Order: sequence, then C-alpha cells, then structure tokens
Amino acid sequence: MLLLTPGPTPIPERVQKALLRPMRGHLDPEVLAVNRAIQARLGALFDPGEGALLAALAGSGSLGMEAGLANLDRGPVLVPVNGAFSQRVAKMAALYGLEPTVLEFSPEEAVDPEAVEKELRRRRYRMVALVHGETSTGVLNPAEAVGALAKEAGALFFLDAVTTLGMLPFSMRRMGVDYAFTGSQKCLSAPPGLAPIALSREGRRAFTGRRGWYLDLARVAEHWEGGGYHHTTPVLLHYALLEALDLALEEGIEARERRARETHAWLLEELLARGFRPYPKGSFLPTVLVVRPPEGVEADRLVKALYREGVAVAGGIGPTQGRVLRLGLMGEEARKEPYRVFLQALDRVLALA
Repeated sequence: MLLLTPGPTPIPERVQKALLRPMRGHLDPEVLAVNRAIQARLGALFDPGEGALLAALAGSGSLGMEAGLANLDRGPVLVPVNGAFSQRVAKMAALYGLEPTVLEFSPEEAVDPEAVEKELRRRRYRMVALVHGETSTGVLNPAEAVGALAKEAGALFFLDAVTTLGMLPFSMRRMGVDYAFTGSQKCLSAPPGLAPIALSREGRRAFTGRRGWYLDLARVAEHWEGGGYHHTTPVLLHYALLEALDLALEEGIEARERRARETHAWLLEELLARGFRPYPKGSFLPTVLVVRPPEGVEADRLVKALYREGVAVAGGIGPTQGRVLRLGLMGEEARKEPYRVFLQALDRVLALA
C-alpha cells in the first residue's frame, strides 16, 4: 500500500531499523541519554530560547494540544478557527474552563490578522491559540503576524505546528510562540505515538494549571530534565524519533521546504489538468494539498477507488468532509516519485468514473 495521507507518513529505513533496537528500561542511562539527544534536536527545530522545556509526550499530537491547554493557569483564550483542528483547540479549551472566544473565519481562507488585532483590542486575553497549518483544509495561517499581535497585547501564544515543524522554517523566538507541539508521524516521518513539545521560559511561569496528573508538564519536566520517574515511556519510539530528527537536520529545513513546495506546485498543476480544483483560496499549506474532485466525481468514492488500486489518500474532515481529497506532502511523502504512481492510479480510476 502506497501511503500518501496527511499523517501518518512513510517511515524511512533508518527510522524503521531503530525500532529493532533491543528493549531497555525507560530509566536506563542509555535511554536517558537518548532523551537528552532528542531535546537537543528539538531545540534546533523549535528554537524556543533559554530555559524552555523540551520533551516528547507519550501520545499523539492531540495530547500535545491538550497539554498546552490543561496546564494554562487561567483564561480567557482567543481561538481563531478556520478548520477542524482549530475547532478542536476551542473544544479542549472549553473543557478546561478557559473561557474560549472563537473567532470564525472561512475554512477556505487564512486567518486575518486584522480581525485578530481588533478582537485583542476589545478584550484582554491570557492566550491566543492558533493552528499554523490546518490539516483539514490545506491552509497556512500567518503565525508570525498573529504572534506579534499576541505579544503586543500581553498574551501568551500557543501554536499547533503539527504540519509545519520539521518541514518549514520555524522559530518560536522569532514568531513569539510560548507553546508549540507536533506529532512524530507528520513532518518528521517517525512512527505515531509521540508528541514533541516546547514550552518557553515565560510559558513555564504561566503553565501552572495542573489539571490532571499525566498531562502535568511540571511532572513531565521531572523526567525529561531530571531523569526522574513519571511514567513508562515508549522507549523504542524514542530511538526512532531520534533517528528521524537526525535525518531532518542532516537534510536541512530549507531543503525540506524546497522539496515540499516544488512537489506541491507540480502535483497541483497535474491535478488541475485533470479537472481538480484547489480547495483553499490562496495561502496554500505546502505540506498538505487539499483539492476538490472534478465535476461529477464524488470525493469519498474516489478515495475508496484509489485504495483498491493500492494508494491510500485521505478524504475531508470537519468542514471539508465528503468534499475533497487531502494529500500529504510531509517528510518522505514530499517527493515526485510516489505521486507519479498516484497519478497513474488516479488516471485508471477516473477513466472508469
């Protein structure tokens, strides 16, 4: 099966081999040394500044999202929403009593910084929570502009970097981010099951909510910074994540961004020639291509037909459910070779439609 979904992504051979390492205890000195090496690599990718907490939570990217809300000392939180995952942020914030204000935008368009600025002038917020790249819609949001507005308003800045970290230029310091997270199975092309996070020094002072035990980042820090016991970590996933981080840094983020953008542009042109239409109205997310099928072709049926041809892609979720195809261009997927196979299968399917 050719895996071209917007997560999980195919695993490189070096990362796959890391999963075959002999099992060790989660407090073994070798494993703790691997954790320190992971923190060093995450520091290079997140660029969170001095005094930040760097860790890989044992769970999916949604655990990273939830931890960034469960630990906030108080609300209210401003959530610009233009897709399924920004909606998830708002729902989680409500569950934790953080008084979220949802600022609605079209799912086909990027968040408008002017509207964010207007809302920040209307009310004082403890934190602004933004999804950098909306996986459900293929829209890239203006993180740096929103981060600057949050800082100007005296608010913390939370950023979902699930489809951007490790593939696009990223700097928490430059963007004014206090908390960011991703999922191991996205741009890093590691197995699912870890949520790398970074919490700035300022964020650490504010993240004292301690709603829950497993999500308590102060307890997480005891393990990742002091080697103490918190829970049994997925050791082999740590080995695999370290290998994936090394691969990303060896290639370089500029080269990975160029690979994603070039593949995105080429693939979109190929799909337009076949009658597909882009879903977003500009501000394309280079790592997730979202397109409407040709007239008369049902998106979900097309996804199932491609699967029968041995190609796994994703249909829509949230506002795009039943309306689009979503194609991953993260990590190992951002190459023309697998998408040439996809296009051959697509042509066979469309000929029968």
